[in-house]
Amino acid sequence: MSHHDHQTCIAACYACADACDHCATACLSEADPKAMARCIALDMDCAQACRLAAGFMARGSALDSDACRFCAEVCEACEAECEQHPMEHCRACAEACRRCAEACRAMAARPPGRATSAGTHAAH
Repeated sequence: MSHHDHQTCIAACYACADACDHCATACLSEADPKAMARCIALDMDCAQACRLAAGFMARGSALDSDACRFCAEVCEACEAECEQHPMEHCRACAEACRRCAEACRAMAARPPGRATSAGTHAAH
């Protein structure tokens, strides 16, 4: 996997984290934010999972595939929740989650890289 592939997935992770943060904040401004509690919680979890995966990839961690696999699962759960709501912020979040899950699944499926003694990949 090339450095470009990592950069593409990192960008998708950060875009998703931003969309999730925006969605959570917008959900809190809805007429009945309590009804949006699951969406808000998944938005927060997803944003955190995306930042975690991006950090693992940026460092070239030998565990970045595992982080990406986890991130994809959280993104898929958040996407499914957001798709249940008609608000534009939820629709945009669902789309960002779908793109991130696809990018992370691709990263998780790649063959593992050679790890250095520090636990990072020797080459990208």
